[in-house]
Amino acid sequence: MSKEACMDQRNSKSYMGIVIMLGAVWGLSEAALGMWLRSCASFMSGSIMTGVALFFIAASWILSRRILGVALLVAIACLFKMFDALLLSLPILHGAVGNPIFAFLMEGLAFLVLLSIYAEKQKHKTARRAILGGTSALLAVNLFPLVRFATGVPACVFPGTTTPLSLYYAPLAVIISCVTVPLGFWLASKIMTLETKFEEANRIKALRLIASPGTLILCLVIITLIRLI
Repeated sequence: MSKEACMDQRNSKSYMGIVIMLGAVWGLSEAALGMWLRSCASFMSGSIMTGVALFFIAASWILSRRILGVALLVAIACLFKMFDALLLSLPILHGAVGNPIFAFLMEGLAFLVLLSIYAEKQKHKTARRAILGGTSALLAVNLFPLVRFATGVPACVFPGTTTPLSLYYAPLAVIISCVTVPLGFWLASKIMTLETKFEEANRIKALRLIASPGTLILCLVIITLIRLI
């Protein structure tokens, strides 16, 4: 087995637990951030959340180096949205549930498609990651209007126009994602460095056993409290 294959195998085993944790935090952020944005800037909320989503997607890719890692992250975020819908007594195909889930899927798909033509190089690395983030956001927001074929609920449009909000505020999503994707790559690198230090101190096994399920449960409890208060 090649050295690269061995590293990929180690990544999938070592960091999938952290990917699960990131998915839980992303799901929590969608619920919390969504409530806050509805009170002050609902028109821009989808564009801001696109940048947030790509932050977590980028981090999960670096940690897993596998499509499975990104798919797992997106699946957990979707399950959190469904759990939130249950607390709100909303059907899955409701516009506030089905449409965000479709957005998650398109964001993950856009990132993976563009990653296939993205070359990781040391030179101008940050700029390349920023471009990856911006183009992923641009592709995702252009795919989002297709949501009406998936859920039957059309994308919201800007008042007085027929332009979907995702396209109207596309420049904002691109700008935010140019920042959040490099940040996601940076966070994942720091996590890997930190875990290596813990591994050397023989503390990582105990942390792996409790951190992943603990984070999932904590985030679900917080969402429940947010909806009950």
